[in-house]
Amino acid sequence: MLRSVPRFALAALLAAGASPPCYAAIDLDLSYVDLQSPAYWRFEAWVDQAVAGAPGYAFSATDAAYLFRLTGRAPYAALAVQMVERQVADAEALIAQGERPEISGDSYLHVGEMLRDLALTYDWCAASITPQQRTRWSAYAEQAVWNVWHPAEAHWGGHAHPWSGWSIDNPANNYYYSFVEATMVWALATDDASQRATWMQWLQGVKLPALEQYAATLSGGGSQEGTGYGLSHRSLFALYRLWRDTTGADLANANAHLTDSIAWWIHATVPTRDRVAPIGDQSRVSEPVLYDYHRHTMLEARRMTNDATARANASWWLHAISQAQMESGFNFRHDLLPSGDAGAPPDRLVYHATGTGQLFARTGWDEGATWLQFSAGPYVESHAHQDQGSFTLFRRDWLAVTENIWTHSGIQQGTDVHNLLRFERDGALVPQRIGTTSSMIVTPGAGGAVHVEADLTPAYDGDPAVQSWRRTLDFAGGTLVVRDRYALGANTQAVFQLNVPVQPTIDGATARTGDLRVRVLSPPDATLSALDWTTRSGPDETFRRGWRLDIAGGTGEYVVELEAGDGIFADGFD
Repeated sequence: MLRSVPRFALAALLAAGASPPCYAAIDLDLSYVDLQSPAYWRFEAWVDQAVAGAPGYAFSATDAAYLFRLTGRAPYAALAVQMVERQVADAEALIAQGERPEISGDSYLHVGEMLRDLALTYDWCAASITPQQRTRWSAYAEQAVWNVWHPAEAHWGGHAHPWSGWSIDNPANNYYYSFVEATMVWALATDDASQRATWMQWLQGVKLPALEQYAATLSGGGSQEGTGYGLSHRSLFALYRLWRDTTGADLANANAHLTDSIAWWIHATVPTRDRVAPIGDQSRVSEPVLYDYHRHTMLEARRMTNDATARANASWWLHAISQAQMESGFNFRHDLLPSGDAGAPPDRLVYHATGTGQLFARTGWDEGATWLQFSAGPYVESHAHQDQGSFTLFRRDWLAVTENIWTHSGIQQGTDVHNLLRFERDGALVPQRIGTTSSMIVTPGAGGAVHVEADLTPAYDGDPAVQSWRRTLDFAGGTLVVRDRYALGANTQAVFQLNVPVQPTIDGATARTGDLRVRVLSPPDATLSALDWTTRSGPDETFRRGWRLDIAGGTGEYVVELEAGDGIFADGFD
């Protein structure tokens, strides 16, 4: 059954003497939109600027179609149609030359957003589209979706254009969400009953069950791709909303993943509420500062969860973080989703997400709290890092953190840039192996204290260089004690390494770096040295800043104490 237009929107339409939007198959419920809110005014101004001939960066037909859906004003529909017509005409020109259209670029990564533009316009702005355009747009969209799921047979205009089929069967990957989005929006929008039946059956019988089954394995929420590529869940959660609004099927609450992800992202946020844990590739910006994508992810999750406590926690986070509203115009429409009242932070201070193998702990919810992140779990995705056994320590700023956040690319994945034991055989790094799963046992204490016992041996997948490695963490107050026990093969050594923002000052078995004091408790004859990462930068300036403290000399054990100071350590440390 189709929903009626929101009453406040209908009143605005009638007062303006406009015709209401047509109601078609993509029945996305926009009744939550407050047409008197600052968020709406910003969005309307963004679209009006494009109507006036000066579209902002990444302005989309979706933006115009949304505002037409909300207001029924003809110029918005006209703009959406104009933009989609340009997309299709440009594609047709390339196809006529035997080439691939833009929609197939980067292994069809952007097929979801491009067909969303087309499908929403095709459906919501139908009265502004000619029969000839509908025929051409339909042929283009149908071919794009077919090509996604038939990579070896993909073609355009009779010319074979096979592609790799990257991640068409991997519901953990951000590409998969784009493919599902393209299929979903076109299945809902198409006028062809046969096409609709085919793609709906494909979604309901194959692709959505695979997604649901995978999400159910991610106990504790979050993404195995980390905090960079894991932001693709904003698109996933938006798809849940579209599917529920249009079909009534609630994928979002079919398992705990979406609701758990609210807690996962809150706990992954550092106490100053302006950055998140730097887990996995950080390709947009190397240091994971909060941005619109984080806000959008939480807004979608808050909208969809059935858990009142999780919703309140999400509201607290949305009001507390540094990203109080969307920064970029192309994200303004997402701020139309309500953030709710002030809410409250979670009750617990320690959070262990077993599905992603991530632990987060903090001494409190105040901005001056000390915060810990630790990884031990599945290493199975291409955007994940060789960081099993690595930790991050934060108090007002990074104390110990992966060097990756100070690199040019944000995709330095090796063990040498993380805070773990570095194993070297004959001078060469011993890598961790993708497709492995490490483990940890977590025992929370009072005030955010936690005891962790982790087995990282599986990360080396039977490599004789690393016969065993177990790491124990004891975190309480501003102190972290790390104990490593390990057994090595021939010609292999282990170095305890710590990546830090400030040059360490070394005095025997103690080092001081910024607001962090590091004391080596075992072995008693350990040697400490510091590496300036910029000396390893090379002509591409890979490493822009940062230092690494290396602790060597262990023969089966390291015990290292890290103590966070309050302000400059010289004022607080003896």
